[in-house]
Amino acid sequence: MQVSIEIPDEVARRLGEEGGDLQRKLLEVFIADAYRCGTISTAEVRRILQLSSRLETHAFLKRMGVYLNYDEEELERDIETLGELKI
Repeated sequence: MQVSIEIPDEVARRLGEEGGDLQRKLLEVFIADAYRCGTISTAEVRRILQLSSRLETHAFLKRMGVYLNYDEEELERDIETLGELKI
């Protein structure tokens, strides 16, 4: 899906002056907020933003000031992973 928004040219110029891709910035803010609200998972954040790893996803969320929604299912996966790493 593609979504378009209208921003006054002067505001778009100021936002673009900060450097970087304005479309990417808006997508990141939108996705971070969707995660913060519990609408999407960390896996979806990673897929939508095409991040290379779970750690990169966590770093992105931290940079955006969003706390991880660490639930019981994720805890169980982490415990299972730790068990597999113990040799």
